[in-house]
Amino acid sequence: MQKITILIHCKDKPNIIASVTNFIAEKQGNIVYIDQHVDREQNIFFMRLESEFIHDSFTADAFKDSFRNALAAKFGMKWRIYSSARKPKMALFISKYDHCLYDLLGRYNSGELNLEIPFIISNHLDLKSIADNFKIPFYHIPVTKDTKEAAEQKQLELLEAHKIDFIVLARYMQIISSNLIAKYPNKIINIHHSFLPAFVGAKPYHSAFKRGVKIIGATSHYVTEELDAGPIIDQGVTRVTHSHAIEDLIAKGRDLEKIVLANAVKLHTNRKVMVYNNKTVIFS
Repeated sequence: MQKITILIHCKDKPNIIASVTNFIAEKQGNIVYIDQHVDREQNIFFMRLESEFIHDSFTADAFKDSFRNALAAKFGMKWRIYSSARKPKMALFISKYDHCLYDLLGRYNSGELNLEIPFIISNHLDLKSIADNFKIPFYHIPVTKDTKEAAEQKQLELLEAHKIDFIVLARYMQIISSNLIAKYPNKIINIHHSFLPAFVGAKPYHSAFKRGVKIIGATSHYVTEELDAGPIIDQGVTRVTHSHAIEDLIAKGRDLEKIVLANAVKLHTNRKVMVYNNKTVIFS
């Protein structure tokens, strides 16, 4: 049996759902999940569908060709079809903070994340022992103002050699260049230690503490050229009071970062995110 996931968006028109479901039926597929959303302001239709095929003659490539010719052109669809036969490959970029790295590797090791991690890249050696413990290749690629371009070239070579599908910045403390972003559009996931857009900057918890905030948060988003302004995938908040010190805020914030980043990785890996006009549609 093969299972495929179809993501579609196009101008909203009558008969889209019926056409797609009839097409699946004609191909002897069994739909096990379907959901759709219409952005009334933009008049854009979004749909996510999962279907199973039990016949040995089914191939994802042939299905894609048929879908393109029969439906995509007719409705002017932008679409993607993914097969469950191939797990997406994720590269981890890290620096010195270890909480998100430990959390993702723990979930990966337990089988919670349906993906592969071919390697970890870091601009420091501090966390190499963690990668070694989880038996994941670790590449140390230092980054300075003078070596940034050469470092990025090494990163790109590794990404292309291992056919990486998406990148996760697990507290990677470097600005990603426009060149790398262009090669992985909406495929670089970052975790921001703040409930965006408030309290941006190097020390958001200190700023929040001075303001006497009652909630703190974390935001996971896709990386774009505008810093910390990409499409938001997931967010989380927790309550704080006047009795919490800065250290308490940081500890609570790091717990949120782990959860929010893991949720974003799951949503992306399970093909539940669609990006349109710097916003996201998140399917259940």
